[in-house]
Amino acid sequence: MDVAVLGATGDVGRQVCAQLIERRVLPTTSRLQLVGRPGGASGRASYGLRADLIDAYDEHAPLIDVVLDPADVVADVIVLAAGRTAPARAGAVADRATLAAENQQVFAAYARAIAEHGSGHEVVVVVSNPVELAVATVAAELGRHRVIGMGAWLDTLRFRREIAVSLGLRRHRVGGFVAGQHGDDLVPLWSTVRVSGLDAEERARAVAGLRAGRSLDDFGAEITGAQTELAGLMADRPDRAFALVEGWLPDLRAVARPWLTHQSGAKTASATAAATVDLVDTVLDGREIVVAGQVVLDGEVTVGGRALHGVLGVPVVLGPEGWTRVILDEPAPDEARRLLASADRIDGLLAPWGLGRDGGAPGGGAVDRWDAGSSRATTGLAVAAAAGPERRWVMELTGDDRTGTLMALASVFASRGVSFDALRTADAQDGAGEITVTFTATERRQRLLIRTVARLQAVHAVRVRAAGLEDAR
Repeated sequence: MDVAVLGATGDVGRQVCAQLIERRVLPTTSRLQLVGRPGGASGRASYGLRADLIDAYDEHAPLIDVVLDPADVVADVIVLAAGRTAPARAGAVADRATLAAENQQVFAAYARAIAEHGSGHEVVVVVSNPVELAVATVAAELGRHRVIGMGAWLDTLRFRREIAVSLGLRRHRVGGFVAGQHGDDLVPLWSTVRVSGLDAEERARAVAGLRAGRSLDDFGAEITGAQTELAGLMADRPDRAFALVEGWLPDLRAVARPWLTHQSGAKTASATAAATVDLVDTVLDGREIVVAGQVVLDGEVTVGGRALHGVLGVPVVLGPEGWTRVILDEPAPDEARRLLASADRIDGLLAPWGLGRDGGAPGGGAVDRWDAGSSRATTGLAVAAAAGPERRWVMELTGDDRTGTLMALASVFASRGVSFDALRTADAQDGAGEITVTFTATERRQRLLIRTVARLQAVHAVRVRAAGLEDAR
């Protein structure tokens, strides 16, 4: 299984690459693509990053290559971390509208390239901001179940940690989710909180104590007030600013602490990458677990009597083919009100690109745009049908005459569900040998296999042709 990181040389992209290798999410036979832009600092840095990662993790690093053309991205999971980020300095104000206008073109370009040249089965984990806009843009091309934004999962982990700190526990003993929009419009779902070792009555008392009688109806004003107070301290007394956050309640800390970290100039790349790698690991491992993420909804869940459509952060089941279903019972009344308000604000953010829940589709149904409206936004079955019938192919390649070449070749085919019909090798000369493989696949899958094989370090050249009568024996 292979992973591509779009924007690999950015702060978060670098961390994602390093953590994928450090946590051994990718075995040595898998491939990590570092995707940058040609003709600039990003392109040069991509080659430098590759050398640095190999230098650091040579003993267990996967195959690492560099791609500077979106059309050459080949992976099972794609991490979208490209685009501009909000300025990280004291007093800086993030203009979401400007950020959205600049980054949407980046999102759209990558989405179109993946839709046109990809396998039709990639799962995209979105990191870039605004995450809701990126999810909507990519889902419009690939289909909504193959795209998930990691913002709600990062917010969830922060929320759990702050609860755990207040209770004197470690984070793994706390459950619960955050929904809504990533950032200041997040919705802490206190009604979903669970604490290992506490029964329902004990948990209710603990949650009531942590909330201190507050309602989420006032949460937005609390966040604004907290940021104003912290901004006054950050320029000259950052120590006091961070100390001040420690005395606040868990849900407010979950918003204020990362905001303050970003304002300090340190950014939040490590935590963001860790949450991203969690989701990548889940998809690659074949498990199905409940996480939180920004996804495109089409009425799967009802809140406050209203069926939700469009992009929103919610708890979902994530597995090897993307997200499959929403796991959200009717929230508490104050949670429902804030969640619906967050949905409306996201819809307003997406409206300029026609990606809101009404966005010009017949009846305003999201399914018309994100599942069937685009000729490229298809499910796996539709992709298989559009790719044409299977036929036999012959691939001839020149590769290193060394241990591991055939294993790497076999891994590429096996991870894509294609078997060898026949394999033949010729005598090696000058350290290189000829390998001929006959296999059966659709034309689209054949192109994907050839592009992937061509990037193996042990492969020098690859040629492919349709099998003829002379290949039948």
